[in-house]
This record gives sequence, C-alpha cells and structure tokens, in this order.
Amino acid sequence: MSIRPFRDIKRRKTKEINVGKVKVGGNNPISVQSMTNTLTTDVKATIKQINAIQNEGADIVRVSCPDKDSTVALKEIVKHVSIPIVADIHFHYRRAIEAAENGAKCLRINPGNIGDETKVHEVLRAAKNNNCSVRIGVNAGSLERDILEKFKEPCPEALVESALRNIRILEDQDFFNFKISVKSSDVFLSIAAYRQLSKVCDYPLHLGITEAGSFVSGSIKSSIGLGSLLMDGIGDTIRISLSDDPTKEIKIGNEILKSLNLRNRGVKIISCPSCARQAFQVIDT
Repeated sequence: MSIRPFRDIKRRKTKEINVGKVKVGGNNPISVQSMTNTLTTDVKATIKQINAIQNEGADIVRVSCPDKDSTVALKEIVKHVSIPIVADIHFHYRRAIEAAENGAKCLRINPGNIGDETKVHEVLRAAKNNNCSVRIGVNAGSLERDILEKFKEPCPEALVESALRNIRILEDQDFFNFKISVKSSDVFLSIAAYRQLSKVCDYPLHLGITEAGSFVSGSIKSSIGLGSLLMDGIGDTIRISLSDDPTKEIKIGNEILKSLNLRNRGVKIISCPSCARQAFQVIDT
C-alpha cells in the first residue's frame, strides 16, 4: 500500500500568466511580493527601497500610483530596478493607462472602482499593448454597492461574486493575463472567500490578509490565513501586509513558504528555545 508523504502539498493547477519576467501560476514557484511605502514621486527613495526589498528575496514589488506625478516617476524608476513593478491603481483609469505605458509589468485594479466598462476597456487595451498583466483586487472594504446591498455585509459569497463579475469583464475583452485576490482583514472571511473562488475559477490567486497589522500581530494573522490556504494547495503569489518595513514582509513570506516546504530560500535553523539545561548561549548563537 502506498502512503502519501505527510508533508506533500498538492498545489491547485492554475493558468500561467506573466508579470514581467516572473511567471505566476501553473507549475511555477509561489512568488513573494511586497509594496513600497515611500512616496513614489520621491524617485531616489523609492528605487532604494525597491532594491532593498528585492535583496531580501522578493520576486515582485508593488508601488502606489495615486496621481499623474507618480506615474511619471514610474517611468524613471523602472530604468533603475530589475524586478517587475506592479502599479497600484485605485480609482482613476488614466493612471492605469499611464502606468502601463511607463513600464509597469502589472496593474492592480478593482474594475468596479474604475467606472463604466468603457474605461476598463481602455485600461485593458493599454495593458495588452504594453505586455502588462492585471490583478483584479477585490477587497471586503470596497465592494460594489449593489453587491453590498444584496448581501448586506462583506461575506465570502459577496467577494466571490465581485471577483466573477470582474473576471467576465476581462474575458469579454479577450484579456486573460490576470490574477485575482479576494482580501479582507478578517482571517476567516479571507480563507472562506479564497476557498470558494478556487472552486469556480482556475486563474492564479494572489493571497493576502489585508491591513493585517503590526509586525507581530500581522505576521501571526498572515501565517494563519495564508498557511491554511497554502496547505490546501491554494495560492500562486503572496503578500504579507504589515505596518512595518516592507523588507520584513518578504522575510515572513519566505519563512511561511519554507515552513511548508513549498519554497526554500536561505538556511533552515532548528534550535531549542533555551532553558536551564542549555550547554551554551543558544540565543546569542
């Protein structure tokens, strides 16, 4: 009788997309990403932080593009970094178009926040023309009004309905180079939404517990939420959202993957917590 190894996680098979040189989904390694917290218009500071995040072991970095000055700055930033940049777009469709034209390799958008579908179509046209992927970023805190009225509150079904609606918008324009997230700051809501979504679509999933908190509490919430999903084989790229130095997000993300034998970066250290029986200074060592 053959016994399946107890440490073998069978990953859900998803479509493969490109975020610049990084392939997400399919049989590719689960990628780890973070987001800068510098002003994007401060080009030098942003480049410095992007390089620090990459040196910590990131595969992808996201930067905020809330205004035209930020998308203009993006054009200079991408000249000095080698890691794919995701442009974070919240409301204005023109910012997404400018970001695609100025070197972003992925656009994080919530199509429901962009406006009418003609504006979304323009964004997708710019993404296609510039070989730029998209992340559909559904968030419990910014669901479409009609969906929120239907379900009365953010719930897994509401997040999944929003995701499927936005998927159809992209598919109707023959755009398939995208991944999806259904984030919440609530661990249980996030887990349930991702599990439901994974059953009804095969696009790559970006995992995250949004606004997770400070280093300690945020790391714990993210480890529980993402760890549960990853153990189910769900997830193709991850981001740990901490109110802290972005490089710490990469450390925690890589440690989560390492602990599940999903990806190994760096040395695995096994050490006792130290006690009166220690024969040397365990903590100092």
